[in-house]
Amino acid sequence: MVGERLDLKGETVAIIGMAQSGTAAARLARAHGAAVYASDVRADAGVESGAAEVRALGGDAELGGHDVARIAQADLVVVSPGIAPDAPVLIELGKRGVEWISELEFAFRFLAAPLIAVTGTNGKTTTAALTAHLLRAAGIDAELGGNVGASLGPALSLVALRTPPPAWVVAEVSSFQLAGIRTFAAAVGVVTNLSPDHLDRYPSVEAYYADKAQMFRNAAPASRWVLNGEDPEVLRLPGDAPGRRCLFAREHEPQSEEAAFVREGELVLRLTGLEHPLLRAAELPLLGTHNVMNALAGALAAALAGAAPQRIAGGLRGFRGLPHRLELVAERNGIVWINDSKATNISAARVGIASMTQPAVVLLGGKHKGEPYSQLAPVLMEHARAVVAYGAACAHVEADLAAHVPVVRVDGSFEDAVAEAERLARAGDVILLSPACSSFDMFTNYEERGRRFAELARGGTA
Repeated sequence: MVGERLDLKGETVAIIGMAQSGTAAARLARAHGAAVYASDVRADAGVESGAAEVRALGGDAELGGHDVARIAQADLVVVSPGIAPDAPVLIELGKRGVEWISELEFAFRFLAAPLIAVTGTNGKTTTAALTAHLLRAAGIDAELGGNVGASLGPALSLVALRTPPPAWVVAEVSSFQLAGIRTFAAAVGVVTNLSPDHLDRYPSVEAYYADKAQMFRNAAPASRWVLNGEDPEVLRLPGDAPGRRCLFAREHEPQSEEAAFVREGELVLRLTGLEHPLLRAAELPLLGTHNVMNALAGALAAALAGAAPQRIAGGLRGFRGLPHRLELVAERNGIVWINDSKATNISAARVGIASMTQPAVVLLGGKHKGEPYSQLAPVLMEHARAVVAYGAACAHVEADLAAHVPVVRVDGSFEDAVAEAERLARAGDVILLSPACSSFDMFTNYEERGRRFAELARGGTA
């Protein structure tokens, strides 16, 4: 399933948002002959560079606001994933009857390669990166892109510009991107897991899941769906969409003809009914039992794209994980420092905390996303020596957890919070940044937060 390869000559494309995805969409639109008008309500250095790039391409860029009338006159409106569904510009366009598509949909229309799309609440970046790695290890030209972040891969619009195209594209796709699709269709779709998230941007968890379900909007009999066989919400998500269900699970052996599972400590692939042992779970160079599930999902997706099982096994042994995802960044004075800044919701933080085999001082905080932190109480009681609550959410963290575990509230800077965690930790402990919140109260993104934590962990100054 590949895109439509549209001709945009003589047309105008309006792009809302000028971060990485928006700027990439502008580049793709200009490459196909469109006039471009891009705008962003922000006017900081991050978007100023995007605006400069748009202008250098021959497009028009506006910072500090949106000209809604001008956007409404465009032939096509493309929205970056960072724009909230209730953003005033989108509400006003809706009142005018103007439809828009996501950058994901826009890019897909120009892709000349089949697509593996990876979504879910947690683990999707690791699974997408691992799938691309396994394909390359099998000698298959695969390009990683989408929502993975610039340090791992480009926005999908830039992948669509690659000449010659790759054999496969692997894309991480978010609920925000899926909300704005029309023709987008994955040859292989992966859903890692589902749990409440982004409740600061969605009115309900059902609305969040509904956008995830857009993955199956254009399903066909040839579609292959790699689904978490241990997650009832994931199994319900496709409904009656056509295509073959291919399940992965750690605690049981799925009955699907194509499956990935663990048997007596060994990862196994089942393809057209034939079983292929891969490697022992203990051989995976990834921290945390949740990464066994990510490995199963990635291995199954890669196999469905043509990777040979023996090459997949070698690729699994050689994958070293990703920054900001249970990343060991320092060991100092008998204390291990682990950066799990990507844990931006409760379920991700729960996984990170449960992975600890030593007493942990856990940094929780950032921008509150609407979930109760009391959900973390059981795993914190088992694995944490103390919690350091910081950032905009610190009062919520303290209120929800103080009755269950020792909580030290820090109302100062992030550096103050890290210093307090170091004061509380003892030799043999772990200091774990697994914040259960977004980073936007103090940082531009979770990567910046993770880098700052790593600097401090290595002895950097505040």
